[in-house]
Amino acid sequence: MTARQPLFVGGSWVEPDGGHYEVIDPAGEQTVGWAPEASRDQVLAACAAAREAFGPWSRTAPEERAAVLGRAAGIIAGRLPEYAELARAETGATLGTARAMQVGVAAARFRRYARVEPAEWAIPPQINEAGPMGKAGVVGALAVRQPVGVVTCITSYNNPWANPAGKVAPALAMGNTVVVKPAPQDPLSVYRMAEALEAAGVPPGVVNVVSGSRTDAGEAAVASPDVDMVSFTGSTAVGQRIAEVCGRGMKRQLMELGGKGAAVVFDDADLDSAVAGIGTTFSFYSGQICTAPTRVLAQRGIHDRLVERLAAYARRLKVGDPAERDTVVGPVISAAHRDRVESYVELGRKEGAVVVAGGERPDLPSGFYVAPTLLADCTSDMRVVREEIFGPVVAVVPFDDEEEGIALANDTDYGLIDYVWSADVARAFRVARRLRAGGVGINTVGRNMEAPFGGFKRSGVGRDVGSYALHAYSEVQAIVWPG
Repeated sequence: MTARQPLFVGGSWVEPDGGHYEVIDPAGEQTVGWAPEASRDQVLAACAAAREAFGPWSRTAPEERAAVLGRAAGIIAGRLPEYAELARAETGATLGTARAMQVGVAAARFRRYARVEPAEWAIPPQINEAGPMGKAGVVGALAVRQPVGVVTCITSYNNPWANPAGKVAPALAMGNTVVVKPAPQDPLSVYRMAEALEAAGVPPGVVNVVSGSRTDAGEAAVASPDVDMVSFTGSTAVGQRIAEVCGRGMKRQLMELGGKGAAVVFDDADLDSAVAGIGTTFSFYSGQICTAPTRVLAQRGIHDRLVERLAAYARRLKVGDPAERDTVVGPVISAAHRDRVESYVELGRKEGAVVVAGGERPDLPSGFYVAPTLLADCTSDMRVVREEIFGPVVAVVPFDDEEEGIALANDTDYGLIDYVWSADVARAFRVARRLRAGGVGINTVGRNMEAPFGGFKRSGVGRDVGSYALHAYSEVQAIVWPG
């Protein structure tokens, strides 16, 4: 696994101008491999290659594009054990998560967009009166989805398979070409995805992958005049900087940014369900996921019981080597991120929160581990309640009635996914409609993979997943004619 990875530009595997940098296993702290450091010129060359390939690829029949995606899905699924082991080593995800939620979801997403969907739809004819624009008559119309052009896809470190697949597959299905800039922490999996697409028959220049440990590569991939759209998953702060550059060039954007999901738990909630759902923050990707229910708003009637049960749940989880099958909580991505998460826990203590579970570094020989941590007696003005920690840390805030619960849930800069637990389904839906979030889970943290995904406020711009991704990676053109 320690080979030196080349870049993928214009259908060729190219040695990087900037040499290579080390990719570290967050669990064992050993070298996983060496990732290429692309120069600015190489990134611009990738964008130019995508521009050159756009015309022929956009004119390729949708059925042919779908066939390439279908073959790629088959290749990825056929190499699942190998790819999952690399994903586990790069990200620190547990082996089960790497297999099912990373590589498995990536194969499913390529398979999903191998389905050809209509790219046009009729608009009811309109009867126009005679006037300066012409004689009276019937005017027909058609709305047509057209590809945007060259799309820069900047992907997140928490899922180097499902996240880029969710961008690349619908973009290619719509006839766009792509330049993928992976997260610097775990780019090797994205190069394996490029290999699968190359083997599936994607033409040269349609898919390009350029990586770098510094900001240069990403900045060039956003600013290139050959790029028409930027699809970014990551922090709100970085998203704002990208949006500023896109604004100057009127480039289309799809922004999947931070979250501070509220779980509103009412007195009548099924606590088994609520604890299991909220508990995913402690375990799933070690809390490094923007959709996690990290703010628990507990109605006072069940507050103490919920805190007690969440604390017990957190303490039961095995923290350790993600390669071991009974491990539930693996490491966070890096030493720097571990220090950041720990600093938030210490900040919570100083702000007056009570650490009822976790709060201390696990005693393990190596790796960047954070114990699942529960903070109680929190208030909505605390930074641990307001800011995205992106680790296995949950903060609990009590509330009295429905109106207060809604107000607390909406008292945030973010608005990605919130959750409501209540046995009163009518109330749950009533509350869900008043939450300022792009998605709301009612008595579940599960997702429907055809439902639109995206955020309100500082959680992002635009929607993707399912058919919504085909809209996201397309422009709508109106064609009209006299009847």
